[in-house]
Amino acid sequence: MRRRQFLAVSGAVAATAAFGGVRPAVAQDSELVLYCSPQIEWCQLMVEEFEKATGIKVAMTRKSSGETFAQIKAEARNPKGDVWWGGTGDPHLQAAEEDLTEEYMSSAFDGLHDWAKRQAATANNRTVGIYAGALGIGYNSELLAQAGLPAPECWADLAKPIYKGEVQIANPNSSGTSYTTLATLVQVFGEDEAFEFLKKMHANVNQYTKSGSAPIKAAARGETTIAIVFQHDMVTQKVAGFPIEIVSPCEGTGFEIGSMSIIKDGPNPEAARRFYDFALDKDIQEMAAGAKAYQVPSNAGASPPPQAPKLEQIKLIDYDFKEFGSSETRRRLLKRWDDEVNSLPR
Repeated sequence: MRRRQFLAVSGAVAATAAFGGVRPAVAQDSELVLYCSPQIEWCQLMVEEFEKATGIKVAMTRKSSGETFAQIKAEARNPKGDVWWGGTGDPHLQAAEEDLTEEYMSSAFDGLHDWAKRQAATANNRTVGIYAGALGIGYNSELLAQAGLPAPECWADLAKPIYKGEVQIANPNSSGTSYTTLATLVQVFGEDEAFEFLKKMHANVNQYTKSGSAPIKAAARGETTIAIVFQHDMVTQKVAGFPIEIVSPCEGTGFEIGSMSIIKDGPNPEAARRFYDFALDKDIQEMAAGAKAYQVPSNAGASPPPQAPKLEQIKLIDYDFKEFGSSETRRRLLKRWDDEVNSLPR
């Protein structure tokens, strides 16, 4: 089996049991504190593989993107974490803008897709793209049929009174998925029209969840009919055998560049850099399907899972990551959502 080199500050370290059966010498940092934002199964897989590959012990916490960003901000004077892995790219860009993360360019950088490199360039190399995924509308086909409802085809459909109490979406304050949805709607409709749409859709929302992927899990369990989430999270439920159908909205849809950042002044900087290189490796990214994660990987040499949504077949908007990844824009939109949408009765 071939060997692969992972970069460490102290020098190149031999490939590990996962890549050649040789256990490496432990780097100066023997621990890593990982903040993880994708689904827990993928987080656990990354921890297990990195520990096998390096001998470095990992303490992992799984929280949504918005929650993780808030935690890193709260800990800024005394950082507890080393790496923030995964989750929507907008809060990673905001963390970079607020000087909460460190500049680093991996030795694997040249092998990444252009969209992952652009994400890094936007943040002056304080973050990097690790996967991509498109937003969409998922629905439970059995519940929809029982209710005698038509399948939604467009964002605008979700404001129709026929869907009252049938829609679930996360709270954009805690969820990167939902903030990306908010930013997408602003770009699709224009800001004022988007907020008028959100006010109407609010009457149809049965719950604003904390986690971005929670609505599609609820749809799979039969607890809601319609969910607004990333399409790869819908695929996870569909592959598991649940009656979930996937819609790419007719107006066009936004997408995420799931990202990774090294936390500024974290306790284990060498281990953080080793994890960064590790997570961009082709073979590691191809393991995602084993954790039922169906995003498109950022390493250009990595094959996406066959079930992954085909981004080239989806009408994607020209998502403005710089604008909607800025702290000022995020604060303003979230305040407007709280004031004009979340405050309304349902």
